Amino acid sequence: MKQAALDVRAFGARGDGVALDTDAINAAIVVVHAAGGGEVRLPAGRYLSFSIRLLSGVTLRLEEGCVLEAADPVRHAGAYDPAEPNPFDLYQDFGHSHWRNSLIWADDVEDAAILGPGLIDGLGLTREGPGSRWTRQVGEFPLSMANLQPEELAILSPNLEAMIGQGNKAIALKNARRITLDGFTVFRGGHFAVLATGCDDLTITGLSIDTNRDGIDIDACRDVRVTGCRVNTPNDDAIVLKSSLALGAARATERVEITGCQVSGYDLGTMLDGTLGRTQQLAPDQDRVTGRIKLGTESNGGFRHITISDCVFNRSRGLALETVDGGVIEDISINNVVMREVTTAPLFLRLGNRRRGPDGTGRGAIRRIEVRNLTAWDIHPDYAATIAGLADDPIEDVTLTDVCLVYAGGGDRAWAAHRPAELAEAYPEPSMFGPTPAYGLWVRHVHGLRLENIRIETLKPDHRPPILLQSTRRAQLNRLELAWVEGTEPIVAEKVTALVAAPPRRVGLAMAHGGSR
Repeated sequence: MKQAALDVRAFGARGDGVALDTDAINAAIVVVHAAGGGEVRLPAGRYLSFSIRLLSGVTLRLEEGCVLEAADPVRHAGAYDPAEPNPFDLYQDFGHSHWRNSLIWADDVEDAAILGPGLIDGLGLTREGPGSRWTRQVGEFPLSMANLQPEELAILSPNLEAMIGQGNKAIALKNARRITLDGFTVFRGGHFAVLATGCDDLTITGLSIDTNRDGIDIDACRDVRVTGCRVNTPNDDAIVLKSSLALGAARATERVEITGCQVSGYDLGTMLDGTLGRTQQLAPDQDRVTGRIKLGTESNGGFRHITISDCVFNRSRGLALETVDGGVIEDISINNVVMREVTTAPLFLRLGNRRRGPDGTGRGAIRRIEVRNLTAWDIHPDYAATIAGLADDPIEDVTLTDVCLVYAGGGDRAWAAHRPAELAEAYPEPSMFGPTPAYGLWVRHVHGLRLENIRIETLKPDHRPPILLQSTRRAQLNRLELAWVEGTEPIVAEKVTALVAAPPRRVGLAMAHGGSR
């Protein structure tokens, strides 16, 4: 059967950026769906719209020159679809708990797509929303936000009433199957440029996202491929995997491939226009700009069989793998990652004990993590690559191979004596511990560590040791090249058993032009 291919202008869409085209776009989708599937085309023009409801079998094609603009309920006559009731909204924030309050949403659909090369402009979306209703609130906000005034926190986490009529996501997918997002651009996408929850067989390719909060969020999904995307998010995470309780059950995010992607924290809009602005220094959490790839923080269901390869981080925080809500992170493969101008730690593995979940939520686990061919240049001096478990729940079996870390250096000599508290219940961020006692790699509560062909240098001298191992068992260290100053030990080991370490080779300062000598 021949599939339908309809132009939204045939349904009355104007595409003039003035008239609302919501009804025309939705009418075309309904007709194509009823006909058994096909394309709904938005040709060149500026289409102003509130909520668009994507249906099974429908491909929404944004053609060259098309701009789909999110309408503003303050300026335009209308509102976004209301946030649907969710009896499972206790343990994650408002944005993660609702999908229909979005520019484009799909619920329980299959075989649908959104294709470019057009642009989605979330001008009328809000990037804010209330936090979770979890009453305990321990670990709800990063420790870096401790000095914010109540008025400032209220702006970042407004009341529920403030969300009436608002849209806070560009694209939201719930319980969808066989979905493709390909080749379009998103500018200022609200709280999430793309939120996918409980989806199976999801393909995201060739997106360019330059947005004011999260880029791509994959929550409790299986069989996902994210390929060839550019995501700029100075205020929050660029590509982030989560496993929340938004669907009422602890469902793992598993079998995910992230490959060939670029993430960054340049000023909003300057990735798209090519100027790569560096005016903004801090994210809303008061740490430096974000823009990273991350697993967590919502982690009730855990993460399994995740591959991250051939990715580039520019002016962003490093790679973070975090479980604090009872889930298990296991069988993670990271290969061929390049980072430049790292704004916190280049690598952060954290097993914590926030336990944001129902009574009985226990501690999670992190095990079988392999990182190969990672190079990070010009790393913020305060925070070493950190692998931090808990005394009774160590991280297990971590391998770092062919890794080069070049730090800015110049850390305070007194930081070497610092021994951070456990902070088991705190929100996980590299800055949670303060400046780390080693400048290069800090490992605490780990069983099974293998370091092979590791080079750690600084651009300026740093009086901390390059490596500090604490409460670590079964560690093998081979072919290490480290920079350390006179009077400083290259490797400090405290409460370490079954350590096999070849003597490290001493190297000098890294060269300022970006190479090593």
